[in-house]
Amino acid sequence: MKNALAFLIAMILFVPATWGDSPDQTKQDRRLENAGLVMHEVLNMPDTIPKHVLDRARCVVVVPSVLKAAFVFGGSYGRGAMVCRTGREFSGRWGAPSMVALEGGSFGFQLGAEATDFVFLVMNGHGARSLLHSKVKLGGDVSAAAGPVGRSAEADTDAYMRAEILTYSRARGVFAGVSLEGSTLRPDNDANRDLYGYKISARQIVRGPSPATPLAAQRLISILNNATPYPANG
Repeated sequence: MKNALAFLIAMILFVPATWGDSPDQTKQDRRLENAGLVMHEVLNMPDTIPKHVLDRARCVVVVPSVLKAAFVFGGSYGRGAMVCRTGREFSGRWGAPSMVALEGGSFGFQLGAEATDFVFLVMNGHGARSLLHSKVKLGGDVSAAAGPVGRSAEADTDAYMRAEILTYSRARGVFAGVSLEGSTLRPDNDANRDLYGYKISARQIVRGPSPATPLAAQRLISILNNATPYPANG
C-alpha cells in the first residue's frame, strides 16, 4: 500500500511538468540542443573558426541538420537559432536565443546525401539589426562571404574585412567556409512564440527586455561565453 501511494505521489508531481511542454515547444528545444551540440563539435575540430574571427562576431547563427531532401521537396530549408551579444552595441556577453529560418538560394546544390550543418557569424551591428527586423538576402541586403577556417588563418583577408556575415558548413566531418549568396535568413517568430510561450519578436528577445533563457539553450550560450565572452575591438 505504501509503495502504491508513493508511486501515485510521484506521478502527480511528474505529470504536470511534462504536460506543460507543447509539441511545438519541445521541437524548438531540440533545435536549440542540436545547435549547442553543433557549436561544441565545430569549436573542437582541428580546423575551426579562428578565434580572432569569432571574437569579433556580434551574433552567431547555427542551423543544424539541413538535408538535401529539403531543397528538392520544400520551399523552406532549415531551422535554427541565433544568439547575439547583449548591450546596445552588441558588446556584452551572449544573450537569449531567437529562432531563425534559412531559405532559398543556391546552397541546396551544395548539400550531399548526409545532413549539413550551417554556422553564420554576423560581424557588425548593421548586419545584426537587419536580421532582427526582417528577411535578409546574403550577398544582397547584407554582404556575405565564405568564412576563414583554421586557427592560424589570416585575420585581415579582404573577404573577412568586407563581409557582414561569414558563412560556414559542416558535412561528412569536414568544416569549411562556403558561399551561400542568394540564400536568405529571417527571424522565425512563430518558432519564438512556441519556444517562449507567448508572442515575442526577434528584436525584443535580443534587444530586451530579454526573456529568461530556455534551459535547452544554456549549453549553446555557455559554449559561446567560454569561447569568447566579449568582442574584440574593431
